[in-house]
Amino acid sequence: MKINHLTPSEEILMSILWKLDCAYMKDVIAHYPEPKPHQNTISTFIKILVEKEFLTTEKEGRIFKYTVAIPFTDYKNFLLSNFIERYFENSGIELLKSLRKENWVHPLDIKEVFATETVLHSHLESDEKNSEISDFVAEITADKKLKTKKNKKKKNKKTKNDK
Repeated sequence: MKINHLTPSEEILMSILWKLDCAYMKDVIAHYPEPKPHQNTISTFIKILVEKEFLTTEKEGRIFKYTVAIPFTDYKNFLLSNFIERYFENSGIELLKSLRKENWVHPLDIKEVFATETVLHSHLESDEKNSEISDFVAEITADKKLKTKKNKKKKNKKTKNDK
C-alpha cells in the first residue's frame, strides 16, 4: 500500500481517527478541536482520506462507519523516512548528529538506547552474531595500546599470507 502525504487539516482529522480507530461522523465531530469546522467540511476531508486509502468505510443503515486503514506508526515511519532522505542524505547517523548538536538527545541517552538494543538482540540472534558484536564493541572501547597490538597482528598475518 502506497502512503501519501497528508495536509495539516487531514492530519488533524486523522489524529482523531487514529485515537478512535473507527468512528461515525458524530464521533469525529465530538472529538474535533475548537473551532470545529462545518460538518460538510469534515465530510469532504473524510472523503479525501478514503480516496487516499487512509480510511475504509462501512455502511450501517443510513450512516457510515469509518475505520483507519493506515496505522499511525506506518504514517510516522513514512514521514521519518522522507525526512531523513530529504534533509539528511538518507543517513540516520547524520540525523543523530544533528539531534545531538541541537541538544535534543544526550550522549547518555544514545548509549542507553544502544545498550538496550544490544541486550535485546543478544537474546534474539545466534551466538555467532553476538560474538561479532561483542568483538566490535570490545575493539572500539579498548585501550589504544591493545588496538595497536591487534593492528600489528593483522598486518603480520597479511604479509605472511602474501608470501
